[in-house]
Amino acid sequence: MKVSNSRCQTTWAMSIPMTDADALDRSDMERLAAGHDAALSDLMERHSTPVFHFLCRMLGNEDDANDLAQEVFVRVYRSSKNFRANEKFTTWLYTIAANLARNQYRWRSRHPNVSLEATSAGSEQTLGSTLPAGDLAPSDQALASEQAAAVRKAVHELPGDMREVVVLCEWEDRSVKEVATILKTTPKAVESRLYRARQLLRKRLEQWF
Repeated sequence: MKVSNSRCQTTWAMSIPMTDADALDRSDMERLAAGHDAALSDLMERHSTPVFHFLCRMLGNEDDANDLAQEVFVRVYRSSKNFRANEKFTTWLYTIAANLARNQYRWRSRHPNVSLEATSAGSEQTLGSTLPAGDLAPSDQALASEQAAAVRKAVHELPGDMREVVVLCEWEDRSVKEVATILKTTPKAVESRLYRARQLLRKRLEQWF
């Protein structure tokens, strides 16, 4: 599967700094493409939990996120020969995950009986929180939990293109350049969406912060 075809998108991907972890990912992808299936297990060990958390934050539903996380790595396996050595693996991986999340939202829009706000029990931390509650007094923990729920609800109510950049930039801590590559757009478009999303969130959450 070709994740990015345009010349400008390839340039952005190449400009994203590489680390030792990226080199390890690249080595495992080379092994996987050469037919060493065990390399997929190594990739999943490092990345399956972050991908699952990302999909939880995008979809607000742990069951859907778990199903799609498995599908992400199925596609990694099937597309291993198409991975380019000059790409950053996590950028390529999150492009696949973001596309699947987007498709899931489209499916939900055609099946309105399925709640967009549905979450699984115990998903509070997975879906993202704003404050660490471990050392807080019970009353402050309750407030922190309410704040986190309000943030999640506000983010999930954003238009899809804004929700994507908020999750990737704010929760996943991806750079604007990397998010542009993941979403197949320009850095300027990402910055614009992020600015508009922050304005909407600030308005919706002003009673909390």
